[in-house]
Amino acid sequence: MFANLDTRIKKLTVMDISLTKLSVFFATIAIVKLFPQLTAFDYWALILMTVLCGAKPFHAVWIKK
Repeated sequence: MFANLDTRIKKLTVMDISLTKLSVFFATIAIVKLFPQLTAFDYWALILMTVLCGAKPFHAVWIKK
């Protein structure tokens, strides 16, 4: 299953990846509009979650050989 998914992902262009990121961005805005209490998070908690979620991809791309 993952081998098939890897071959499909390798066919994506920069434009495809950018459009995917934009669709996630707009979906997130829609979710926040539906549940405004999500904006009550402290900024430090959001920064911490961003760093924690970005650590593995950062390591896989820039540090791992």
